[in-house]
Amino acid sequence: MENKKVLVAMSGGVDSSVAAYILKQEGYSCVGTTMKLYNNEDIGVSPKKTCCSLDDISDARRVAHKLDIPFYVFNFTKEFKTEVINRFVNSYENGETPNPCIDCNRFLKFDRLYKRAEALGIPYVATGHYARIEKENERYLLKKALDPLKDQSYVLYSLTQEQLSHTIFPLGEIKDKKVTRDIAEKAGFYNAKKPDSQDICFVPNGKYAEFIKNYTGKSYKPGAFLSENGEVLGKHRGIIEYTVGQRKGLNIALGKPCYVTNINPKNNTVVLGDNGDLFKKELLAEDFNYIAFSPPNKPFKAYAKIRYKQPEQEATVYPITDTAVKIVFKEPQRAITKGQAVVLYNNDLVLGGGKISEVL
Repeated sequence: MENKKVLVAMSGGVDSSVAAYILKQEGYSCVGTTMKLYNNEDIGVSPKKTCCSLDDISDARRVAHKLDIPFYVFNFTKEFKTEVINRFVNSYENGETPNPCIDCNRFLKFDRLYKRAEALGIPYVATGHYARIEKENERYLLKKALDPLKDQSYVLYSLTQEQLSHTIFPLGEIKDKKVTRDIAEKAGFYNAKKPDSQDICFVPNGKYAEFIKNYTGKSYKPGAFLSENGEVLGKHRGIIEYTVGQRKGLNIALGKPCYVTNINPKNNTVVLGDNGDLFKKELLAEDFNYIAFSPPNKPFKAYAKIRYKQPEQEATVYPITDTAVKIVFKEPQRAITKGQAVVLYNNDLVLGGGKISEVL
């Protein structure tokens, strides 16, 4: 008989709570867990304050109690600091714009948590992500969720065949988030109306530069704002304050709208240009993970997206190595940003994805 034991990652939110509920209804033996990812002092919050992570643990525990399933808290603060927070900081210091949710999925949920489940003899890990996994011809495929507004396949591109074979996404077939909340209401979950989290969990106020300065204890040197032609336009406050495509908060008057078009950490400059200067057609991506097929050795057509909410865009993919590609879009794309992910699709099928390393 198949081992139907599953470790359910419960964030305290409604999605992961309903994921646990659905699995229990389907006859799985569920074990709930919340990952403790940081201490207050790690993120610059007073130790005396009850932080959101403790509230979330409490919410998850209440749902597990309601479902009558075991519940554990796993302390991954050290791993989160190394694999997520430090990568986030390093990315900004290198003139990139990171996506810490992708790193959290890759290094925590589907690596450390997966290994913890394996050590406990639990063959599956489940999360509240909106995505689908299907098996076809001995290969596991990652597909978009049926609800296009909630689809989270973009942040799951790093999943390997091994991980996909041991992962369950119970919400992938749900066509409307309202259905999820209705299930939670009927189940009597305390968190049925809890709002979706919008901010990065360890920067709850959304002030990334302020967080980085507090976290590192560093002050970041001002430098030159340059025009696209290299002309000095003024002084910036430190490169961690800026991202490509940014218009607001530049504190510089040039008599016309201007945007950050490039950030150069080597010479500590930030390039400003017109909106038209943001449009580029080519990028390089590294750490590329193919899901739908093995690494190819010749160019292929695909649809690519360079940010979470962007519709996919027609492109040609040129493999460089098994884990590096050059992508050329049919039409120029606005504000392609180093550090973000580029993910390839064919309709609802995720072909693979990687981290944008250069914009050409």
